[in-house]
Amino acid sequence: MTLRIAIIGCGKVAGNHARALRQVDGVELIACCDTQIDRAQRFAADHGIPGARDSIDAVLALRPDAITVCTPHPAHESAVVAAAEAGVHVLCEKPIAVDLAAADRMIAATERAGVIFGVVFQRRLWPAAQRIRAAIDDGRIGTPILGEVSVLLHRPTGYYASDPWRGRWDTDGGGVLMTQAIHQIDLLQWFCGTPVSVTGFIRTHTHGEHIETEDSASAVVAFESGATATITATTALSHNLGNRVTVVGAGGATGSVLEFPEGHEGVTELWTVEGEVEFTPVFRPDVPAHQDIADINSRLTPFHILQIQDFVDAVREGRRPMVTGADARTSLAIVTAIYESARTGRPVEPARQERGVLS
Repeated sequence: MTLRIAIIGCGKVAGNHARALRQVDGVELIACCDTQIDRAQRFAADHGIPGARDSIDAVLALRPDAITVCTPHPAHESAVVAAAEAGVHVLCEKPIAVDLAAADRMIAATERAGVIFGVVFQRRLWPAAQRIRAAIDDGRIGTPILGEVSVLLHRPTGYYASDPWRGRWDTDGGGVLMTQAIHQIDLLQWFCGTPVSVTGFIRTHTHGEHIETEDSASAVVAFESGATATITATTALSHNLGNRVTVVGAGGATGSVLEFPEGHEGVTELWTVEGEVEFTPVFRPDVPAHQDIADINSRLTPFHILQIQDFVDAVREGRRPMVTGADARTSLAIVTAIYESARTGRPVEPARQERGVLS
């Protein structure tokens, strides 16, 4: 069965989707759309897409089997709900939404319609990340007791100026947590399970002249399993040090996945499983740390291919995709809990946050 798929939104990450869809067998890329029709037309010409439209309604009129959503974060909900109501399967870029009520409406709409709903967290496909998950499952790491997320990035002024929606609460939904660190927060919750308490702080130290959201954040998360974890995230570094997620198991074994330079495939930096001890030196002064955003996105394309292939297979087989809307909601709940804790000065229980239509 050939799946007819369209791309909604023609910004930077949409190029990854177009390149990935070209690599997946049995897929026909039939259209793209953007509220700026000239950008949609340029994108269609660049990627050999036959149809460029200015709205999702115009795309849905073509009766695609599925869409991928690459719009700015707050516009995810309208695209996903419109597709669900048209009976069209959806793969949405991260984050699922910018608030939990919107995420719940999206999940509810896709469940009512009986369509497949996946969310892109392509770093789960890294072999190093898969290795940690497997070692948790088979007992070599076992039940996590400690976790650590470290997102230590550099973003120049031009990054925020390149798109008018960046760094604003109403159009971006947040700063470093929502846009960058949510990938590592997703890995953390995939490894550690359901979060039950979050205490967090956010600050804007460096980019305050250009953004209203946070450029730095710190948090402590407690999980239902008994594990605790720390999160440190910033885009204020002068030297980009990439991203790391580390997990310590109940027996003391440790595994980590480190992404440096940013956008390169994550590698196993630390591995102290009994009989398999490995230490991989990654940082070197001769490696250029500052990668262009287009290059970062491009280097992640192979893992977009793997996740899009999983989504296509899920549609064909009528099964859950690797990352569901409910999975992505958990990552969002941690981020929104950090924001709420920073605002109120108190710990937040993610389960008690507003649950929208599912409350």
